[in-house]
Amino acid sequence: MASTSVITSPDVSVPSASRLSARFAALAAEGRRALVCYVTAGHPDPEQSVTLLRGIAAAGADVIEVGVPFSDPMADGPVIQQSSQVALDHGVSLERTLQIVSEAALDVPVVLFSYLNPIIAGGPDVLARARAAGVDGVLVTDLPVGADPAREAWFGESGLDFVRLVAPTTPAPRMEEIARHGGGFVYLISRLGVTGERASLPDDLPDTVARLRASTSLPICIGFGISTPEQAKAAALLGDGVVVGSALVRAAGRSVQDAIALTAALRAAIDEI
Repeated sequence: MASTSVITSPDVSVPSASRLSARFAALAAEGRRALVCYVTAGHPDPEQSVTLLRGIAAAGADVIEVGVPFSDPMADGPVIQQSSQVALDHGVSLERTLQIVSEAALDVPVVLFSYLNPIIAGGPDVLARARAAGVDGVLVTDLPVGADPAREAWFGESGLDFVRLVAPTTPAPRMEEIARHGGGFVYLISRLGVTGERASLPDDLPDTVARLRASTSLPICIGFGISTPEQAKAAALLGDGVVVGSALVRAAGRSVQDAIALTAALRAAIDEI
């Protein structure tokens, strides 16, 4: 385990309003929901990864989560695990991920989606480098609130929105604590288990959203298991946005154009609300 001693880069200043906050505020003013798209950096290969990022942004993604390939993605299902391995086989590291984000030069907010180890291995200035590359937020799957206060402070002082995860089994007081230590939006995991496509949304999802809504003023984006335009529309009726990952990654494995087409279909379905 790496030391919790953290060096904060002195030239990192926290912006008064992030691109994530601005995007959600603009959507709320228009009465629209956010489409948050997850892709794995370097999948299906580094060159096509840049094309994919630009394509899904043009097709209607409001926020793009860029997954950092990792050798032990415990929270991910088989589709994302496979995409991560493909990217690793292409030599895609955290540093190459940041290069891909920089090259894509997206006009929508980018959230770096990672496990903790690759970020720690990136060194004390890695979050400053991420900001310089065009990253607006960071989501760390295996750093719960209170697990490592020094490390969490490092993220919180980085100038990046620290997006937090909430599970359906999380008690209301814990939801409030998580939201207080987060930024950008709250990622609501719709069901327990790993990422992956599902046939339907959980029956208790409306109750879970209501409990979280009472605990935070941050936008709520619902993910895990949303794979079709119909499911995206149903989830968007409950939350401020939806997160689609495995279905897009599977489509990108077939072709970049398939993933772009799915993004457009998801966007159209959400905008029917």
